[in-house]
Amino acid sequence: MADSARVSFQTTSTHIQPEEGNKEDAFTTALDNDPYLVRFDEGDPANPKNWSYAKKWYLTLAAGLLVLNATFSSSTPAALVPTFINEFGISQEVGTLTVSLFVCGYCVGPLLWGPLSEQYGRRPIFIISFFIYMCFQIGCALSQNITSILIFRFLGGTFAAAPLANSGALISDIWDAKERGTALAIFTVAPFAGPGIGPVVSGYVVLAGISWRWLFWILTIFAGVCWLQIVFTIPETYSPVLLAKKAKEIRKRTGNEKYHAAIESQKMTLSQRLETILARPFKILFREPMLIAITLYMSFVYGCIYLLFEAYPVVFTKGHNLNAGVSGLMFLPLPIGGFLAVATYILFFNPQYERKAQECAPNSVPPEFRLRVAMLSAPFFAISFFWFAWTSFPSISLWAPMMSGALLGWSICLIFLALFNYVIDGYLAVAASALAAITVVRSLFGAVFPLFATQMYDGLGPEWASTLVGFIALILMPIPFVLSRYGPILRLKSKYAPSDPLPSSSPA
Repeated sequence: MADSARVSFQTTSTHIQPEEGNKEDAFTTALDNDPYLVRFDEGDPANPKNWSYAKKWYLTLAAGLLVLNATFSSSTPAALVPTFINEFGISQEVGTLTVSLFVCGYCVGPLLWGPLSEQYGRRPIFIISFFIYMCFQIGCALSQNITSILIFRFLGGTFAAAPLANSGALISDIWDAKERGTALAIFTVAPFAGPGIGPVVSGYVVLAGISWRWLFWILTIFAGVCWLQIVFTIPETYSPVLLAKKAKEIRKRTGNEKYHAAIESQKMTLSQRLETILARPFKILFREPMLIAITLYMSFVYGCIYLLFEAYPVVFTKGHNLNAGVSGLMFLPLPIGGFLAVATYILFFNPQYERKAQECAPNSVPPEFRLRVAMLSAPFFAISFFWFAWTSFPSISLWAPMMSGALLGWSICLIFLALFNYVIDGYLAVAASALAAITVVRSLFGAVFPLFATQMYDGLGPEWASTLVGFIALILMPIPFVLSRYGPILRLKSKYAPSDPLPSSSPA
């Protein structure tokens, strides 16, 4: 009876240093030959990858909603900065910290929530972090001074980072590589839709003349609804934790203590655990030239999103004399462009990948094939800033600079989608650590860019400030093209990115 409960599980090396090849091989071989190792059977309904499509799509959308919640909260105080300046007598830079410090929390959170979820599962981390995040929104609403608001914003961002670190992991838990592209495409809209919607809500809060505290009560309600959704509808999806639970049930039922899951066989000292959580992502980052290039490009692109929270008021509120509510509406083309990017990916790029997968079978598709999406969208990212720059004159219809946001949102979403998939396909077992490093660095850019954006746009003028950003985008634009050409060579030399022989791994 106990044998029939055994299931097939392919172990990952998430907690094993890849450079220690012999140790890893020995560990994997020992697990494969272990008759008491609990595994998933073929087609086992307990395996998240075998769940129904309806359930998997619900969880994908739910994970996206959690990310939308976190990123929506990051940008909502942008329209409240003038209110804070008047009420608390602070400078523009201190007011901008209400956005920047929340995003700074994204630098800390992924280093904690990602590794903790790999030890205890996705569900408990979501439940605990989102509840505390909700409590910090209450703290902001009840704050009596700017200092407490800033502290609560930073702490709130730290706990709100849990879905940024784990929602993508949840999607990887339930979808296989062939199906993951479409799911990740829909999920990728959330990090960019949230910041675009936030200023709309806060702008109309200001326009309505109600207390700024109501904005944080809105965030509290939104976080509370999402927390209830987690508690009642999101199950555990991390296979190693599910297998550990299954092994415990088998031991209890049979009385045989030899049955165990793979995760229970991984013994780590405190120093090893700290190294895995804190040092390993950056250890991988600084040893990988192609990961450094990807991180630099994605961080710049991400920083530009938060730069717009200071640039748009200069162009639309000051230049076109729009009120706070209508000025917030100028951000809506950004998420609209993101949704168009999803449609573009699903209708055009994903079918190409599926055909390529059939051609390469039984081998995997070279990771460089993912870069085609970025190679197409990267030039349009630069073009969108030149478009925004030279239509920013007050004498030109506001529709011209506003609609540049649609092209910007479209290109940003596709760039991120391509590079995320490239990192996951290229780094496999250490992808979680690689993505954690990217998330920390890009969040640092997102926190810093708003702090100098107002001065840059006031000093250079909207036209030349956006032109400068466009030229930097042009300088960074060749990165996906270079990786497409030299990525296979770099992966052959990498300690972390597994690679096939060059003839089969060259880009198509």
